[in-house]
Parts: sequence; C-alpha cells; structure tokens
Amino acid sequence: MGDGNHSMWGHLPLLVRANSKESVEYILQALWRTRRTGLDAADRQIFRDILQLPNDSDLDPLLVCLRVLIRRSVYDNVNKDEIQKLFPAEVLPELQRLLTLLLQKFQKEWREDISKDKVVLPRLKSMTWNMANQNVERIEPTAVINLKLHSDDQPNLGERDVKFQLAKDTMEMMLKSMYCIRDQLSESGEMPDRHIIQNSNVV
Repeated sequence: MGDGNHSMWGHLPLLVRANSKESVEYILQALWRTRRTGLDAADRQIFRDILQLPNDSDLDPLLVCLRVLIRRSVYDNVNKDEIQKLFPAEVLPELQRLLTLLLQKFQKEWREDISKDKVVLPRLKSMTWNMANQNVERIEPTAVINLKLHSDDQPNLGERDVKFQLAKDTMEMMLKSMYCIRDQLSESGEMPDRHIIQNSNVV
C-alpha cells in the first residue's frame, strides 16, 4: 500500500495494548458483525477497555485501518497466503503475524457470509402460452403465459412454474419494456447467465 496511508498504519500499534490474542480477535469479529450498522456505544466502550483508551480520538483511526484490512482480505481477490502482503513494511512484524493469522482464520467464513447476503434470481428455462378460455365471458381476450424457472443455487428444489394473464394493452407495455432490456443488453456486450442482486424479491 502507498505511502499516503502511513498515518493510518501508524495507529495499529495500539493493538499491542490488548492483553491477549483473543481480545484482538474479538475486535475483528465485532467489526465484521457491525459492517453494515457501525459500532454501538457498548461495543466502543468494550474496545476502549480492551485497548486502555480514554476516548474515541485514538480509537476511530485504528478502527478505520482495521476495517480497511478486513474489507481487502474479504472482498479483494486476495488468497489466504497473500494476506500478509496487505501490510506495509512499517507495521511491526508481531502485529503483521497476529493480524495475518486472524484474517486467514476468518476469511472463508466471512466470504461465506457475503454469499448468504446475496439473492440469486432463478433463470428462465422455458415459456409457453395459450389463449384464455373463450367460453368465459370476458371484456377482452387475454393470453395465459406460463414461465418455467430454474434456481441454480437451489437445484434440489427443482423447477418452479409462474403463470399469469396478459391483455393486449398489458402485453404492449410488457413488449416495450422487453425491447428496452434487449437494447441495454446489446449495449453491454454480453448477457449474464444469472443476475445476483441485493435485497430484492423474485416476482
């Protein structure tokens, strides 16, 4: 990492104040657990007690540094054996060894947590349609669309059928949207096999 991060790395020696490896491990786990929400007052107090710090002025820069390390070890394309390369030479060797061991210990588990956070949408396997029963009195004719969906992340659940009706005006609106999607996929140059999105529901 570049020299511009010198001041950030300069806060890591505060971890030497922790009484044990388990205390540093607790700090890393708590930072991961609160990666979306941030630390609450109780966590901060525990951290200050562990590191013997009177206030947050020294704690906050240390937490920023640790979150950067966690993020890079989990989200970046870093193998387990390459984690030690995340540290510049200025970081004390004993701290490098300790943090490397802990980040290696949790890397797989934390990456699995990320996978669980994602929703994998099923892909369309086939589509069939037919006209609705014309014997039933209707204001306008409608088509019945049947979609067969397959979920790659849950193959043992088999296929799922989704059936719905479309009238002419709804069909025109749907076709217009589909043409827009086709154009955007063409512009992107490729069509993904499946879409992974955050916090969305399958319709």
